[in-house]
Amino acid sequence: MVMIKMFDVYLMIVMLMGLGFTIGLSNGHKFDVGGRDGWVLTPSEDYSHWSHRNRFQVNDTLYFKYVKGKDSVLDVSEEEYKTCNTTHPLASLSGGDSLFLLSRSGPFFFVSGNSGNCLKGQKLAVTVMSTGHHSHTPRHPSPSPSPSASPVHQALSSPAPTPVHQAFSSPAPTPGVDPSDSEVLAPAPGPVAAVRNLAGSVGPGVVSLGLVLVIMISSMV
Repeated sequence: MVMIKMFDVYLMIVMLMGLGFTIGLSNGHKFDVGGRDGWVLTPSEDYSHWSHRNRFQVNDTLYFKYVKGKDSVLDVSEEEYKTCNTTHPLASLSGGDSLFLLSRSGPFFFVSGNSGNCLKGQKLAVTVMSTGHHSHTPRHPSPSPSPSASPVHQALSSPAPTPVHQAFSSPAPTPGVDPSDSEVLAPAPGPVAAVRNLAGSVGPGVVSLGLVLVIMISSMV
């Protein structure tokens, strides 16, 4: 009987942690790369400037919109980013409306699947802040757009995507992998990073509640 009750306690804790993780994911911010222009060769705002004026956090997503079949997005290493090498990407997005989950803190690098476009500047580097930061306030105020420029819109102004899937435990896909439009593609974090991300998503409130439940039920046994 005691073992059955303790099993119920552990099951409840797991459910609470799962709920906290889901809430943390749903609170992520969605950034429209390139604003209304999308993922193009000549956006109205330079990608480097756009990246530096925004703050990215774990579980945020990048939304890339482009013409399917004419362009794509490659997640690459820093070296490949600098040289515009498109032959060995960490991941490839080519569905036309692609979401990329920023599943860890640190830098991410993206280039156009068209190496010629990358050499002309169609590439993006973003740095995700550690889980201790909790603000999406831009680093610098956005300049007023000129009459010919389109304003940059972020997550809440774009249509909500269909349910997303993660790939936390899967290895980095080989070149040519084409996730569906509803997928969120993310690199698989290591064990330490995965635990850190889970703890940051669950939050101290959920963990504290789980501990209280353990103490209460243990006293009843």
